[in-house]
Amino acid sequence: MKKITRPLFAYVGSYTTPERRGQGNGINVFRVDRTSGAFSHVQHYGGLENPSFLAINPDGTRLYSVHGDRTEANSFVIDPKTGHIAPLNRQPTGGYNPVHLAFDATGRYLAVCNYGTDSLAVLPIADDGSLLPYRTLTTVTGTLGPHRVQQHCMCVHHIPLDRQGRFFYVPCKGSDVVIAYRLDTKRKILVESARVTARPGAAPRHIDFHPRKALAYVINELDSTLTTYRQDRDSGALTPLQTIPSTPSEFTGYSTGAEIWVDRAGRNVYVSNRGHDSIGVFGIDSAKGTLTPRQWVPTHGGTPRFFAFDPDQRFLYVANQDGRSIVGYRVGRDGRLAPTRLRVKVGSPACIVFPQTPGTKS
Repeated sequence: MKKITRPLFAYVGSYTTPERRGQGNGINVFRVDRTSGAFSHVQHYGGLENPSFLAINPDGTRLYSVHGDRTEANSFVIDPKTGHIAPLNRQPTGGYNPVHLAFDATGRYLAVCNYGTDSLAVLPIADDGSLLPYRTLTTVTGTLGPHRVQQHCMCVHHIPLDRQGRFFYVPCKGSDVVIAYRLDTKRKILVESARVTARPGAAPRHIDFHPRKALAYVINELDSTLTTYRQDRDSGALTPLQTIPSTPSEFTGYSTGAEIWVDRAGRNVYVSNRGHDSIGVFGIDSAKGTLTPRQWVPTHGGTPRFFAFDPDQRFLYVANQDGRSIVGYRVGRDGRLAPTRLRVKVGSPACIVFPQTPGTKS
């Protein structure tokens, strides 16, 4: 019997408001050609302000969004045949400017970080996929970093779950720390387990994890560096091993780090640089876990805020926030990136997500 391949769709969030210089129009849905990597537009869902980060549940039937400079999260139903989304409900996140969201290991809870008010919320997910109210917020505290403008609060920027499904990690841009939390399912609240301090003014922004080894990698926003950490899988504690620049040594302009991914094979770390406007590829030492730069490719658009692999990791797609475009690259067998003609015009793209196949990063 011939295997029926489920169509692949990509969901793109954007900035829409004047204070963000937003030129987006909500969430756009594209059908993806698995062979060529090309995007074909299938739906525009408007009426949303700054749907800046998205997440799809493990079985690919529900989409969730948080909204920059706002105070809520939304849930949607996904039609698996057409890729179209339809609204389910919305819930307050308990704070201002929620910037990231992630599922727990069971897929029954959604963790959200409120960047503007230094808090974390846990939203239970009902059987139909709708969001239930959070019970109690977790307040994030610490000593602020030296940058008077960019480090005015803790600035909790990311809240992914590690590969073992045990700890959520929250890089705090404003306090130069990365904090590990465990989920207390009885109280429906995140509880701090460990924290590690970065260089003053580094501003940890996003984190990702090695697929097999106890290693974590953090992109630091303000000093454009990349830090390798050893992870204690029992306590959640991180121990720094190495910090290196995320841009080439000959680059002397202003740039800030944005996104980070570790590939499925655990051989390369990818980062985006806003200002240098590039994707950097760093090889992982198989014995030490430390990094060596291998390649930088131009993003052909300003401010590459985000990038993502397709589920097969054959293509890497960059969301150029100020370039108003998504640009695609083919991923080679060694992990290096090759240019393609893949270009999609999108207003102020901030996030790209795909329904994931088993074993891939969400």
